[in-house]
Amino acid sequence: SGLTIREVLQQLQAAGLSSLPGGGAEILDDSIREIICPNKASSAEWINVVKTAHKLGLHTNASILYGHIETAEQRLHHLFTIRDIQDETGGFNAFIPFPFYPQNTKLAQMYHIKPLTAWENLKFIAIARLVLDNIDHIKAFWIMLSEEIAQLSLAFGADDLDGTVGEEKIIHAAGAKTGSLMTRARLSEIINQAGYVPVERDSLYNPIIN
Repeated sequence: SGLTIREVLQQLQAAGLSSLPGGGAEILDDSIREIICPNKASSAEWINVVKTAHKLGLHTNASILYGHIETAEQRLHHLFTIRDIQDETGGFNAFIPFPFYPQNTKLAQMYHIKPLTAWENLKFIAIARLVLDNIDHIKAFWIMLSEEIAQLSLAFGADDLDGTVGEEKIIHAAGAKTGSLMTRARLSEIINQAGYVPVERDSLYNPIIN
């Protein structure tokens, strides 16, 4: 289009855009990105997009894809980068940790990657909650974690079970054995069973009162 990131976002804003999902962060380390997502934006480009969005008043989420070929240090660097951006802009609504599913991927075959355990996923959510002390919400994406682990994650620092899904293909193609359908009633039941109060929200985390 020949437009800058800022100009594109301004046009989208004028058309009604109020927030961005924040995907594509994967691991904010270009040595890893060159292997796992060479056709995606660089770390600097991703950071530029979210900072520009925040300065325009657009809130976003931040994510991470972990459990593939990254090191523990690279995971932590990713978290510190997100925290530093939040200190500067205050524009992140939530942080979303996505565990990598290796089963049906060439990456797993090349690097002999094993699936993450429940303990590793819960531990990472807890670490993220401690490091990202300036981001209000951490999502537990049940379709990647399973209902049971997502429910347990509420005691490990997560406060958002995302979400009501009708059908999911990408993660299941990679080998996920979790369900692909979640009703509003079931989501509420999972939260109640864990001793918490379910609250329906909009994209900006405003409670929806029915």
